[in-house]
Amino acid sequence: MRRDGAGAPVTHPCPWPRRATGALLGCCTAVFGLLYFAVPGGLSLPFVLWPRTRPRALALLSAGARGLTGLERARRSVFFGDVFPAHHALDRDVLRYLAARTCAGTLFTGVLALLGYGAVLAGLLAAGVVRDPTDWQGLLPQALLGGVLLFLDLQGVFSLNALDARLAREHFGPSERELLELRIAELAASRAGVLRAVDAERRRIERDLHDGVQQRLVALAMLLGRARRNRRPEQAELLLQQAHRAAQEVLTELREVAWRVYPSALDDLGLEEALAGVAQRCGIPLHIEFSLPLPLPRPVETAAYFVVCEAVTNAAKHSRATRILVRVRGDADRVSVSVEDNGTGGADPLGGGLSGLRGRVEALDGRLYIDSPCGGPTTITAELPCA
Repeated sequence: MRRDGAGAPVTHPCPWPRRATGALLGCCTAVFGLLYFAVPGGLSLPFVLWPRTRPRALALLSAGARGLTGLERARRSVFFGDVFPAHHALDRDVLRYLAARTCAGTLFTGVLALLGYGAVLAGLLAAGVVRDPTDWQGLLPQALLGGVLLFLDLQGVFSLNALDARLAREHFGPSERELLELRIAELAASRAGVLRAVDAERRRIERDLHDGVQQRLVALAMLLGRARRNRRPEQAELLLQQAHRAAQEVLTELREVAWRVYPSALDDLGLEEALAGVAQRCGIPLHIEFSLPLPLPRPVETAAYFVVCEAVTNAAKHSRATRILVRVRGDADRVSVSVEDNGTGGADPLGGGLSGLRGRVEALDGRLYIDSPCGGPTTITAELPCA
């Protein structure tokens, strides 16, 4: 059972014939477990009961149990597609798992035996109907009872198979409670990161408006005031030309601030065109490889856009890069956004911009990877789930 960055279990699905074979092999391993507890366990029972020899006896008994536990681990991996993390359980946990697995496997063997016995009886019943078709009314209650027992038997098969998977999950990896606690901690950290990113973005917008747009508007008002008070037409015309240029610069800067808040092109034209706008405004040659078969959900699209914007801005300001490559690829389940530049590297993952990006990506259950060795190149990759 492979676990991703969040620690959540992931299982590779296998064809049902392979899973059925693995379940049947589980009956054999349950027999091995019974023999192990019957022979070595029975012989070591007096030493386990005596306090002085109990630790050594448990250690020896657990050493043999680890081999059978490893066999169960291999069975789950080969036939059920589970890939478990490296995990070394305590001796007592090994014995507890093997005992629980042996009991479950023994019950599963009994349920399969009852299922086979029922199949034989059903065959005999069908043969009797074929020999004497007039006696089918007397066999109807037996058929109904057999159908109910078959239903209960199949329920037992599926339930015990689920119990086998749960025992393996709890022994070879974090328990469901640990996974839940880990998930709660990640959500709390993600929520705090998003709040910090929102506050930082608000401060940056306020700083851009105060130090940039507001100062230019003050200068524009002063130019217009001087032009209005000036008595010489040629000087007034010159001041009006300066005011016109200043107004155009203010509009350009205001448009840049608006794009950093939220790009309207995402709503009107989509992610590809919005990234094309980023390439046009970038002062460094920027190449985009865009390959998405389907439109993305709006939150994912917005996060992908801001990942590219922040990475491109960092490359232009700090890395002295001369080339930037943006790759956007994915399918209906997941999208990958990668930004690579040939700059000097050394990007700080804990910096304000990248920390905000990480919070934005993790808020969508995504992952942000930063590879920026000193000397370059720098690669920032975001993987975002689409579901």
